[in-house]
Amino acid sequence: MGAIEQAVGLVFQWDVLVTIFFAAVFGMFVGAIPGLTATMAIALLVPVTFFMEPIPAVGAMVTCAAMAIFAGDIPGALLRIPGTPASAAYTDEAYAMTLKGEAETALGANLLFSAVGGLVGTAVLIFAAPHLAEVALKFSSTEYFWMAMLGLTCAAFISSGSPVKGLVSLLIGLSVATIGLNNPAGLPRFTFGHTEMMGGIDFIAAMIGLFAVSEILRNAAGGARNLPVPQVPIGNPLRGWGRMLRTYWRQQIRGNAVGVGVGALPGAGADLAAWIAYAVSRRFSKNREKYGKGHVEGIVEATSANNAAVGAAWVPALVFGIPGDTITAIVIGVLFVKGLNPGPTLFIFNPQNIYAIFLIFILANLIMIPLGYLAIRAGRQLLRIPRRIIMPVILAFCMVGAFATNNAVFNIGIMLAFGILGFFMEDNGIPVAPCILGIVLGGMVEQHFITTMIRSDGELLAFFGRPIAAGLGVVTLLIWVTPLIMWLRRSSSPAPAPQGAGSEGA
Repeated sequence: MGAIEQAVGLVFQWDVLVTIFFAAVFGMFVGAIPGLTATMAIALLVPVTFFMEPIPAVGAMVTCAAMAIFAGDIPGALLRIPGTPASAAYTDEAYAMTLKGEAETALGANLLFSAVGGLVGTAVLIFAAPHLAEVALKFSSTEYFWMAMLGLTCAAFISSGSPVKGLVSLLIGLSVATIGLNNPAGLPRFTFGHTEMMGGIDFIAAMIGLFAVSEILRNAAGGARNLPVPQVPIGNPLRGWGRMLRTYWRQQIRGNAVGVGVGALPGAGADLAAWIAYAVSRRFSKNREKYGKGHVEGIVEATSANNAAVGAAWVPALVFGIPGDTITAIVIGVLFVKGLNPGPTLFIFNPQNIYAIFLIFILANLIMIPLGYLAIRAGRQLLRIPRRIIMPVILAFCMVGAFATNNAVFNIGIMLAFGILGFFMEDNGIPVAPCILGIVLGGMVEQHFITTMIRSDGELLAFFGRPIAAGLGVVTLLIWVTPLIMWLRRSSSPAPAPQGAGSEGA
């Protein structure tokens, strides 16, 4: 109890609380701007933390990350432009709800289940950190290969239209992921002699192009006055929370479980958690036909997952010093600078600092509700601005976001190219979400496949040689072959006899 009392004393000081508040506002602002990700918000905070004590420095980063992940949902729902990659999985669903006049419900679900998911992730961090970290450390290249393949399988479930077109979109994304030097052989591929392309295609620039620039081009091609502008009122986003909790508690628990499981894996993060959770939601829903047309169920599950993953990503970071995602990779550096060396010794010799971090996680997810409410109320003003005015402003923000990822003008060109690609894809009914998934996971699939093949001397059975890998592999293969088995069963069953055929010879 002494350590907990010390932790309370460390957190509940005016300078720490003020720091947490301003970090929350900063994270909310950055997360709501397309292209300026939660990772970028954390990176921008690093120089400021050099002048802080350890607890407020870590508190600022925890709060900023939690707010930025939620804030990315606001432009996604209102403008079909995800603020952060973690929001991309369900942007189309949320925007479809806005077009139906249900923006209040969509954003209310985002806020509620973001806060609940964050608190669940924090609870897991508090009570199960050492155990989950031990499981995560057992993952080798084989397990990561099957995790990535399971993620790619989501493309079959996130496509609202033809599965063939979803597969085409996925293959486009996988092709893009092969560009550059980031491959096991270290050889330049599809660079066409351009040194800028040796680093590969920047995912953030591609995502901004596929979602935001394609929407801007569609606006320009169709005329601002001819497009469906969601002029819908956004009243109280807190309305209906009790009903949603009662109706979708199973989806919330399942999304939390996916977020915790994926978030605890080193290098996975909230982006992948959201994609997998949305695909799982669609696969097991009783209302599968409503997905893609504005259905809140998938939003509940995916937003529960990506926020739960934020807290779970700290499990390997705090226990073993292994980053769970890009955010904790930056935070680990700050922890070392502040003398809070992550690892088992931190729990033994400085338990008050660990408890202080846990308290900050809880505070961050609690203050998300009032700040998120204000952000949604402010965001509704976007719907009142004529599109011929707001679209150029959004394009300017997109250019800033694409440039800021690595300070390269080349990324702006990438953004515009993918904007044109996204425009033509959607004009022909090809969804862009599987393409994004292919870009994110393509490199991971290739890297872990080649690594496993080298380690096993080309033995394919090595992919099933470890218990966890075998389980993931069997699950993935079952998902692949189940539709084929069902199709074969339907085609082999005898056709029903026409009515009256049996009485012809009577």
